[in-house]
Amino acid sequence: MVDYEVRGRVGVLTINRPDKKNAVNGDVARGMEAAIDRLEEDPEVWVGVLQGSGSVFCAGADLKAINEGRAGELQTERGGFAGIVARARTKPIIAAVDGPALAGGTEIVLACDLVVASTAASFGIPEVKRSLVAAAGGLFRLPRLLPRNIALELGLTGDPISAERAAHFGLVNELCEPGGALDAAMGLAERITKNAPLAVRETRRLMLELAGADDETAFRESGAAMVNLASTEDFWEGPKAFLEKREPEWKGR
Repeated sequence: MVDYEVRGRVGVLTINRPDKKNAVNGDVARGMEAAIDRLEEDPEVWVGVLQGSGSVFCAGADLKAINEGRAGELQTERGGFAGIVARARTKPIIAAVDGPALAGGTEIVLACDLVVASTAASFGIPEVKRSLVAAAGGLFRLPRLLPRNIALELGLTGDPISAERAAHFGLVNELCEPGGALDAAMGLAERITKNAPLAVRETRRLMLELAGADDETAFRESGAAMVNLASTEDFWEGPKAFLEKREPEWKGR
């Protein structure tokens, strides 16, 4: 089960299964997909924040469901594991991590765009300790975000790293005190929502898609995005507001 709440321009998604350490079962996977649908479909909401209720962000897959042969319930057709790790979307999501995020919990974090974590958080892919592999994104996303040897350390030992160490290597954008991850993530989200939402979405898309592209392709795609934005109302609002010495009034169209 995943709760969804709108706070201004921000959609807050909460994994709400604290009695099971927010482990992913079928209800969580379906609830996550539905919450992301709401985030994506609402033109008034521009950024998402994802948190876990209680003292654990997410302990990963519900092993009881797996042992009962119901592993297929833990994923959705569009979102993959937990309804999010393979989900195509346009709006940025910030993970607000205020406790351990392990196994599939780390993979959920890796599927988000930015990470705010308290010093109570930790990250890890302990699957090898149970003769499994981190098949929901951990094995290829961690090496993209961490130095090679640190990513291999997490994968081969299965041991977690602290939020402080994760921040040192760039996995975490902002550290905060325990209990403060949601507020800090909301602050980061509000910094994003001050900007033109269509430009934010195009910037996100291009930075993700062009990470390994050659310069010729990257320049071509960046230019095409600028042309597309030039046909929107917000494109003209930006310079107009600057010349009129006022804050822009973005409409998302």
